[in-house]
Amino acid sequence: MCKLRYYSQDLTTYKEINMSKIALFQDYLAQMGGAERVTEALHQTLPEADLYTTFAVPERLSPYLRQTHPRTTWMQSLPAKSKLYRHYFWLYPFAIETTHLDAYDLIVSSCCGYAKGLKRRPGAVHVCYCHNPMRWVWRFQDYMAREKFGSATKTALDFMVKGLKHWEMRAASRPDYYIANSHIVAERLKSAFGVEAQVIEPPIVTSRFKPRRDIEDYYLILSRLVPYKRIDLAVEACTKTGRRLMVIGDGPERARLEALSGPTVKFLGRQPDIVVNRHAGRCRALIFPGEEDFGIAPLEINSAGRPVVAYGAGGATETVIENLNGGLFREQTTESLIQALEKHESQIWDPSAIRRNAQRYDMSIFQKRLLNFLGQVSPAIREQRKAA
Repeated sequence: MCKLRYYSQDLTTYKEINMSKIALFQDYLAQMGGAERVTEALHQTLPEADLYTTFAVPERLSPYLRQTHPRTTWMQSLPAKSKLYRHYFWLYPFAIETTHLDAYDLIVSSCCGYAKGLKRRPGAVHVCYCHNPMRWVWRFQDYMAREKFGSATKTALDFMVKGLKHWEMRAASRPDYYIANSHIVAERLKSAFGVEAQVIEPPIVTSRFKPRRDIEDYYLILSRLVPYKRIDLAVEACTKTGRRLMVIGDGPERARLEALSGPTVKFLGRQPDIVVNRHAGRCRALIFPGEEDFGIAPLEINSAGRPVVAYGAGGATETVIENLNGGLFREQTTESLIQALEKHESQIWDPSAIRRNAQRYDMSIFQKRLLNFLGQVSPAIREQRKAA
């Protein structure tokens, strides 16, 4: 028997509800990006839940997620998962369709594309925490413009993506409730699937970061090195102007980015939290040049009292407040970013005000809001309302 803590609307009082079993499902666990950190936070909020995924690569996960021993599907037997997990995109729907969660009263999925298709037994409730409609399916042409595929490959991918989009449209009707990670994503969900979503922004652990006085003259990138993150803009801007840039993260774009970089740009690869925390507190600012559905990294840097220079699209438009915790550049070009860096350097920033703003997204706030929502829609509460 699990207990679900149910908070009041003002998040000050709570009561506990007895529930039989809770399942938490993540699309896949092959890296530690923003979606995986949200899954970790979901499990920390619901520690008695059983964690499921299509497959897991334990050595790439945080110590917390490793110790949850996630349950997997037949996809766990596929070869080279750590390298090929994106290439297996057409297999995920089959794994989702064959997953059986009939033993659970409440299913909470963390979904970038597939987990919304989970089936539940009658009387159970499925709440989908959705990070976005399948990004590369709905923006296929944008992705293809950045990749160097031949015409035959593009034709084959186009055919497969159309089938995947059709599946997602059908799968989107299965959750009983949606939570979106931003207002922009809530609008996308309504436009794509006609569903309404409650907005609960992802959490950050503000206590992990501490403001520092020994600020150094360098900018910071904290990201996976993949094309849509547009790290090339930061590399080119800092190389062209001689600004120092520290790049923390790794990925398939690293070799290309290193070839673009000059002597003022340094690639550090993946780093443990202690190193990330130190650079977060000492950097001049974080550069955030990609369009993200939400974007946790800017708020993490803000927790250390440092501002952000971000592209003015996606989640950054909701979390970056001009002249308070950062600035936005409006065109996704090197020249626009350079202008934003010049403006940033002409301003005076208040680390205390920056950190206070980030604390609005603290883990404790996220957990209370999530538990309040789950309490309202849980089967136990619905039965109580029927009885009354």
